[in-house]
Amino acid sequence: MDRIVKGVLNFRQNVYPQHKDLFGTLATGQNPDVLFVTCSDSRIDPNLLTGSDPGDLFICRNAGNIIPPHSNETGGMTASIEYAVAVLGVSHIIICGHTDCGAIKGALDPDNLKGLPHVKEWLGHCRSAMEIVRERHTIPFDQGVPHELLNEAIEENVLQQVQHIRTHPAVAAKIATGKVQIHGWIYNIKTGGIRCCQQNDTLFSNFDDQYADIIEQL
Repeated sequence: MDRIVKGVLNFRQNVYPQHKDLFGTLATGQNPDVLFVTCSDSRIDPNLLTGSDPGDLFICRNAGNIIPPHSNETGGMTASIEYAVAVLGVSHIIICGHTDCGAIKGALDPDNLKGLPHVKEWLGHCRSAMEIVRERHTIPFDQGVPHELLNEAIEENVLQQVQHIRTHPAVAAKIATGKVQIHGWIYNIKTGGIRCCQQNDTLFSNFDDQYADIIEQL
């Protein structure tokens, strides 16, 4: 906690004064262009990763960067997505998974989560991704998915969450009118690299290849 207190003092004394005009503008409203959905993992810093400032990203975090398919049951993710898309008018949605994801490790073998009933239920939203990996490798239904398939499961989970978010009415409407684009990312903690997919992709590609047109204009 000492480090946190020291950080707050530094922010108040040094960081805030340098960005006083920015915070003054943000004090009366926000206008982010991107909804950034990622894992709660402490190793992920969306602003550091994207070089963005306060006010640039509307960030939603949870274990496993999961987006439950739309239903009539209200939840924090459902409400946040609806607000970001329908009210704030974001034009891009990034769903960012990452290497060594503890949530996906748990989803690989749910039997190991017996003492964590809420975690186990939440990770049920990853089941389709795990079943795809299981089917692809002909793993019996009564066995857990081997740990060596973790990276494949992490990628498949992001692909499935991209599909889940498309079931949300506000998102579906904006996609149909070309006002929202969905991006799937996998952040490699060790290398700093990112692999990407777009909303209709089934495979990931290199970040520089995916965004070559933008990079050329920089």
